Amino acid sequence: MLLDLPGHGRHAGDAAPWRFTFEAVEAEIGALAGGEPVDLVGYSMGGRFALAYAARNPEQVRRLVLESASPGLEAEEERAERRTLDEALARLIETEGIGAFVERWEAQELFDSQRALPAEARATHRARRLLNNPRSLAASLRGLGTGALPSYWGSLPGLRIPVLVLVGALDRKFAAIGARMVELLPDARLVSVAGAGHAVHLERPDAWLGAVVGFLRGEDGSP
Repeated sequence: MLLDLPGHGRHAGDAAPWRFTFEAVEAEIGALAGGEPVDLVGYSMGGRFALAYAARNPEQVRRLVLESASPGLEAEEERAERRTLDEALARLIETEGIGAFVERWEAQELFDSQRALPAEARATHRARRLLNNPRSLAASLRGLGTGALPSYWGSLPGLRIPVLVLVGALDRKFAAIGARMVELLPDARLVSVAGAGHAVHLERPDAWLGAVVGFLRGEDGSP
């Protein structure tokens, strides 16, 4: 099952504040699961939500895959600063539109490795980004941004389910975060994919598929 995060997919165009809370995301995951334990796979922001759901509902998660994800910012001062930055970005989206946002988003160092992708793949991915709704993205930044959610670093030692932490070797920031997470998680393995940056599933889909499928089957998750 695929979950559309608030403001994305079938929720695109929605800017209702009540939908842009983690509690709303948590309720939707629970509804899709139908009361049964599930395997959760999340990328980046989706990985942060998957980790939060597992930390809050450990009996409802069998296995957890976190691709280029973080437990959040530890200090309240960091979260407050991030909320200020996200508010400024939300206003930029609202005033300048989706095109200006996509230009700024793709210029981040985090996505430098994607410039090595074939031109057709980059164009397809850019076209998908441009389909996003400005109101929805602004609401997502305000309600579900990194600064809006609590830190889950302190929850890692008590999370005893099997966890695959998947990172791109070229993504130094999240490779370091992933290594630290694995040190704190009781039952976790780290897979670093050579030649990939932040979006491992996009840049090295073969390695991503091998690692994730192998892990969910209980096999060695190395690519």
